[in-house]
Amino acid sequence: MNLKTVLILLGLALATIFALVCVLLTRGRTPRSCQHLPPEEEDIEDGQSLVFADLTPEEMSQVVRYLQGNLGVPLVDASRAKPSDNCIASVDLQVPAKAEVLRFLDGGGARPPREALAVLYFGNQAEPNISEYVVGPLPTPAYHRDVTVQKYGGKVPYHRRPVTSKEYMDINALIQRELKKAPRFLTACCESDGTDLAILTTAPRGFKSGDRVTWFVLFHNVAGTGYYLSPVGLEVLVEHGDLHVSRWQLRQVFYNGRYFASTVHLEQEFVAGSLEVVALKQPQADAVLGSMRPRHPPGSPGPLPFEPQGPRYSVRDNLITFQGWSIAFGMNPNFGPRLFDIRYRGERIIYELSLQEALALYGSNCPGGMSTRYLDGSFGIGRFAYELIRGLDCPYTATYVDRHYLAEADTPKTNQNSLCIFEHDSAVPLRRHFSDSQSLYYGGLWKNTLVIRTISTLINYDYIWDFMFHGNGAVEVRVHATGYISSSFLHGRGTDYGNRVGPHTLGTMHLHHMHYKVDLDVDGQLNSLETQDMEYEFVKDPWSTQSTIERPHLRRKRLEKEDEAAFPLNAPMPRYLSFASPNPNKWGHPRSYRIQIISFAGKHLPTNSSMERSVSWGRYQLAVTRRKEEEPTSTSIYNQNDPWTPTVAFADFINNETITSEDLVAWITVGFLHVPHAEDVPNTVTVGNGVGFFLRPYNYFNEDPSVDSPDSVYFSSEEDARACGANPLACLSSAAACAPRLPPFHFRGFLNL
Repeated sequence: MNLKTVLILLGLALATIFALVCVLLTRGRTPRSCQHLPPEEEDIEDGQSLVFADLTPEEMSQVVRYLQGNLGVPLVDASRAKPSDNCIASVDLQVPAKAEVLRFLDGGGARPPREALAVLYFGNQAEPNISEYVVGPLPTPAYHRDVTVQKYGGKVPYHRRPVTSKEYMDINALIQRELKKAPRFLTACCESDGTDLAILTTAPRGFKSGDRVTWFVLFHNVAGTGYYLSPVGLEVLVEHGDLHVSRWQLRQVFYNGRYFASTVHLEQEFVAGSLEVVALKQPQADAVLGSMRPRHPPGSPGPLPFEPQGPRYSVRDNLITFQGWSIAFGMNPNFGPRLFDIRYRGERIIYELSLQEALALYGSNCPGGMSTRYLDGSFGIGRFAYELIRGLDCPYTATYVDRHYLAEADTPKTNQNSLCIFEHDSAVPLRRHFSDSQSLYYGGLWKNTLVIRTISTLINYDYIWDFMFHGNGAVEVRVHATGYISSSFLHGRGTDYGNRVGPHTLGTMHLHHMHYKVDLDVDGQLNSLETQDMEYEFVKDPWSTQSTIERPHLRRKRLEKEDEAAFPLNAPMPRYLSFASPNPNKWGHPRSYRIQIISFAGKHLPTNSSMERSVSWGRYQLAVTRRKEEEPTSTSIYNQNDPWTPTVAFADFINNETITSEDLVAWITVGFLHVPHAEDVPNTVTVGNGVGFFLRPYNYFNEDPSVDSPDSVYFSSEEDARACGANPLACLSSAAACAPRLPPFHFRGFLNL
């Protein structure tokens, strides 16, 4: 072996030893922590968004104290109030009139007074009623005014009030007393004495105005799992409209396809041997239908999104800013998330974007299921948005915000971490092109989206409400449904109304319809509604006139009246429908925003239904009306318990007024029909169960505004794509070579229950 070979081998050996030493020295070393940089500050007027801010707990308490001292009537804490008492049902923000707000935001006018809206139940009066008061100014109230007649045209009848937790407790006590009258039946059917059965309400409550008669469905209850999949076949009808709880009565009993006058009658039929009983075993926790307990130990962690230099968005009070976007956010305890003054690049696009209602309408051959039409606003879409699970409901590193409410009690409650904000990498380019002809280059842009999310648990269902803001100026609104299906006891021809999903469980068909208000202000308040769609025209080719060409032709139309702009649910609608400004862009087209709906809605209630007017918003997938301060919402919490004489009927909003160059509102319905199936056990999955809509710029800009995004990537064949200065993707290996600073996991969401 010659000297040169020896030297080469020696050099290789030294290099190998050096590499091994480096590995050993770095092994086990903790990566450096990611250094957070402050997000770019947006040019936002300080504190203006607070005009839309939800009430603080201190403000709510001030309103309660003021009402207790100034109404001149005794007020009982709603948590223990009987129907014959007076109580404060809820306190929420009174959103100022739009004209006042715009004078303040845009015209340098005075800040509108901060006020609250208080809902009171007056049961201790000669004529019990529901009244609404505006109380202000906050934080130190000095006046109140009754706005009930102004809002609704008269006093709101007392029977329309939502059922309180105290009322449910009293109903449950009545049902338990009645179940004690059928001990042998309960032992035979359910291995139960009744005390361990779960009781589920239905709604509405009767068949005519003034009724307060509710079917309650009974289920086997197993701790740690959802009872909704374990009906025992027993349902009871309770009349609870009297002001005196002692006069409430159980009116009827249903079991396995038969109706009985009382539980005593049910017991007599059983003892006489004339009742067919389906004997159900008490379900065990490890084998109960619908258990969500893991069946396998945890595996290795999945991908974890993190921000190497910290969040690129900012949250101050109720204001979020992100790459040109600014959004004021809040939560209505009844109707859920609401956003205001949504701007992009400093220009207001949307004045208000808010959820209005969520309807769940069921079919079954059992009385509880067949009569159920839940209007979730009356239960509390915002109130029941509980703490989010860090790392599952939202990314681990998201920003979590508390929400406060005052309902059915004199003291405010807090749902901690019940709203989250995060930047989402959609794992698909917002736009891209690979050029393989003429010049060779690649250009693209990450599709990173700001997401505002909250999740409401409304009895059995969980609704995931998303509001998403894209880098091209588009807004996306999306809702997913998950949670447990509701079920009926399988008997007779039950499968005409769903699918069997368990030994005695019928997954009952139902539809989910959600309604939104979108007050678009596109390049100003005065907008018109324009549609575009395609037709084929048959023409001779102009160069030879020998052949016919089927040429797509653009058909444009400006809609003049509200009746033209009310598009029935599931009917064909123009493919392009836009709110248009009178001002053109650089190319001469009206600056516009397009509404694009993604929905698979079921059929709306027939218009000859006695309760259809209470949900008449559901007639339309889209309806555009002139904005009116006296039409703030498409529904009312009072519609649930009196749908036959609705307090607010959306159909009345549409009266063929002119909608050209006016301040307009788009009312949008999305939803889907759900026929439960085996794969809905244990839980309905979000896959395929998401609907929503887009608000997309359409000639609003002169080009795609995302060209100014700092997230753009471009390199040509003549550049070194590995150079960090030319290609930000080449910087990731060093920029992301740090450990995210994850806060310890904690959860306190059970504390308020």
